[in-house]
Amino acid sequence: MSSFLNERRPPVFCPGCTHDRITKELDRALEIMGLPADKTVIVSDIGCSGLFDTFFNVHALHGLHGRALTYAQGLKLANPELNVIVTMGDGGLGIGGAHVLAACRKNMDVTLIVLNNFNFGMTGGQYSSTTPTAAVVGSEFLNHAEIPIDICAVAESAGATYISRCSGHDAKLAETFVEAMGHKGFSLVETFGMCTGRYTKRNPLTPKVIDEMIAAMPRNNGPVEKNKRAEYGEVYRQLALEKKRFPEPVTIEKLIDPAAPKREEIVILGSAGMRIVTAGDIVCYAGMTAGMNVSMKNDYNITVLRGQSVSEILISPEKIGYAGIQAPTVVVAISDEGVQRRRSMFATLSPETFVIKEKSVAIPETPARVFEVDFKESKVKRHDWALASLGLLAKEGKGFTFEMLSHAVHARFNEKVAGIAMETVEKMYRS
Repeated sequence: MSSFLNERRPPVFCPGCTHDRITKELDRALEIMGLPADKTVIVSDIGCSGLFDTFFNVHALHGLHGRALTYAQGLKLANPELNVIVTMGDGGLGIGGAHVLAACRKNMDVTLIVLNNFNFGMTGGQYSSTTPTAAVVGSEFLNHAEIPIDICAVAESAGATYISRCSGHDAKLAETFVEAMGHKGFSLVETFGMCTGRYTKRNPLTPKVIDEMIAAMPRNNGPVEKNKRAEYGEVYRQLALEKKRFPEPVTIEKLIDPAAPKREEIVILGSAGMRIVTAGDIVCYAGMTAGMNVSMKNDYNITVLRGQSVSEILISPEKIGYAGIQAPTVVVAISDEGVQRRRSMFATLSPETFVIKEKSVAIPETPARVFEVDFKESKVKRHDWALASLGLLAKEGKGFTFEMLSHAVHARFNEKVAGIAMETVEKMYRS
């Protein structure tokens, strides 16, 4: 292939824009390397640099602003034979800064070309993360209160193994691209260029000024010896090969044919220490022993060691497409904390909904059928209230049978713990 440029979609930039020259120099670099088009991918995001993926006859992926590197690394990890190139403006650089840092740390074999023209040129000339402090831009004085980021310095400190900063007008730009793309590991090339549509209208920037700016900055031109290490994909695949043991998936065999299988939506409202997630597991296991589809969704607790306060379980003979509770058939209210998190739910319950309420817990007025139980009087410890509630549900035939529950408890726990758990379950089932 003599040129990789797409004749049906030729590059179109503002007159004098450095992006046009960078496009042609990247094409020349691809020609020099002789890379196969079907093994080459250009990944871009939003902005003028985001047009690059349309200009080349190679594979392309156009994504969200600042997120191009995430897609690129996924492509490279999935198919190591691909030559993956990312084009990103200084806008995407600022928006996706965390992804740039992650790419530097990982050292995956991807080349990032940062087309730095010091502003958000496509959207009005606002300041970006690289805009010089004294520049006049479309966002008034905001850049005057900040300093521009030196992405090459940041990339070096984050672990990038190849860094180069050069002018988009450099006569050896194509050679720089070749060297970067030939590097085994993460390579970053920052090009300084002119945005004639916005930036240079109010700021004196020429190729000569760009050369002076680069000369005044720390020199970055090639491999970073102190960061030299193996490429991430190679390390990942080697570690994966060395891993011999993997957790065995839990399998629950169908042991029971329910007489009339139907969808059950069960909500357990508790608090930390009440083992509501464990109770939810057991309910799911019970459903699976009858060949049912199940799902469980829990409130995420911000302080992890506090424990969850809400578990929502679905049991259905049909596949479950959405794991959210829509019409609860069973509600277990054993703590004020959990009730408060689903307080508005009670008014919407149907008269057919079965509610187990611990005597000490207050619930809002509800049309549902409420069964009150005094676990304290039954001498059930608070941390066993959720488990004890399952025994009551089995007794009432709500959601699962005692046989299903027994199989579930023995599937969930080892023999010793299952025996102790069944004492609590049977106590309430036979009460």
